[in-house]
Amino acid sequence: MSKWFRVLCVLNEIKQLQKSYKTIRLVSHNLHDVNMANPSTLAGINKTPDISEEESNETKRTPFGTRYLNDPGKVFEHNAWDNMTWTEEQISDAQRKIAENSQTLIDDDKQEVYENDADKFWDEFYSKHQNRFFKDRHWLFKEFPELSTKPLSAESDDSQDAASREQEKTENESSRKQRDEERNQTTSGAEEGTEVACSGDSINTKSFPGSHCTRRYLEVGCGVGNTVFPILQTNNDPDLFVYCCDFSPVAIDLVKSNPDYNLSRCYGFVFDITDPEAELPFPEGSLDMIILIFVLSAVHPDKMQYAITRLASFLKPGGMILLRDYGKYDLAQLRFKPGRCLSENFYVRGDGTRVYFFTQDELKNMFTAAGLMEEQNLIDRRLQVNRGRQITMYRVWIQCKYRKPDKPAT
Repeated sequence: MSKWFRVLCVLNEIKQLQKSYKTIRLVSHNLHDVNMANPSTLAGINKTPDISEEESNETKRTPFGTRYLNDPGKVFEHNAWDNMTWTEEQISDAQRKIAENSQTLIDDDKQEVYENDADKFWDEFYSKHQNRFFKDRHWLFKEFPELSTKPLSAESDDSQDAASREQEKTENESSRKQRDEERNQTTSGAEEGTEVACSGDSINTKSFPGSHCTRRYLEVGCGVGNTVFPILQTNNDPDLFVYCCDFSPVAIDLVKSNPDYNLSRCYGFVFDITDPEAELPFPEGSLDMIILIFVLSAVHPDKMQYAITRLASFLKPGGMILLRDYGKYDLAQLRFKPGRCLSENFYVRGDGTRVYFFTQDELKNMFTAAGLMEEQNLIDRRLQVNRGRQITMYRVWIQCKYRKPDKPAT
C-alpha cells in the first residue's frame, strides 16, 4: 500500500511541475510592460510592446481585430480581446493614477541628462539584450497590409495554383539575382559618389544605396531589425529596397550582423531624427513608405513636430507614413510610480529610456501640420489576459496612416 502511495505522490509532483512550467511561460509572455514601468522590478526596458502585443503560439485562433468579448465569463479563453469599451469608472481610475504619478516632475538637470544621453541609454539596452528581447513583428502585415505585395489571408493563398506560385517564385529569384548584381554596383558607386540616374524614378542625383529600386521604405528606430527583416522575408517585390536607422550604434551593428542583412536589399545606418545636422543617405522625395513603430514616443515632445516634418520631406508624392505607438491611459503609463514623470504624459523608465503616451488629436495635428493627409487615425483598446495568474491588462495603442499629397496637375 505504501509503495502505491509513493507512486501516486511522484505522479502528482510531476503534474504540478508541468502546470508550473506552463504558468511561467504565460507570465513571461504578458508581464514585460509591468516590469518596464516598475523600477523595483526592472530587468530591461521596452522600446516597443512586442512581447505583450505579439500573438500567442496557438496554431488555430480567431485573428486579432475580430476577437470580441461578448461574455465576460469567457475572458480567460484567449490571451487578448479587441476593441474594448471602457467604463466611466475605468476612465476615472486611469485619470486618478496619472494624476498621482505625474504630481512630482523630475528636475531639469536630470531631464537634460536623459535628453543628451538618450543614445547611450539605448546602447546600454542593446548591449545587454542583443537581439534576444523583441520578437519579429509578423503582426505588422495584418495592421499594415501596404507593406506586403500579396494578400496574407489563408483564403487567397489556398486559391492560388501551386505550380503558378512556384513559377512566380523562380521568376522573382532570377530577377532578384540580376538586380542584386546591379544594386551592388550601385552601392559601390554610391560610396564613391558617382553620378547616376535612378532607375524607374524621376530622381536624378548622385548614386545612393537603393537608387536602382523603384520602391523604397524607411524604418525609423529599427532596433535590431524586428521589422525590416520580416518585411524583406514577406515582400518579394524585386524592386523593393528597405532602409533602417536607429540612433543606437549597437543596434545597427546587430542589424548588420544578421544573416539576412543584404546590401542589395537593405541598408542600415545610425541616425537621430531630431538632429538637424544629421544627413540621410537618400535624397528628398525618394521614399514610398516611412515606418514608425513605437519610436516617436521615445522622442522629446518639443522635437516631435520637427522630426515628422523633416521625414515627410523625404516622401514621394503619394508616399505614406505608417505609425503605431502608445496611447494615453495605456497600462504602461498607469504602472509608472511617482518620481518618473518628465512632463505631461512623458515618462522615464528605470534604465533612462523615455516614453510618451499620445492622444489621437496630438498625432493628427502634427502630421497635418507637416502637410500630410489623414487616411487612418484609430485607437486600439485591447484587453490582454494572463491566464496563468488570472489577471487582465488593458492596453491602449494608436495607429495612423498619413499620406503626402500627389503633385498638383500641370
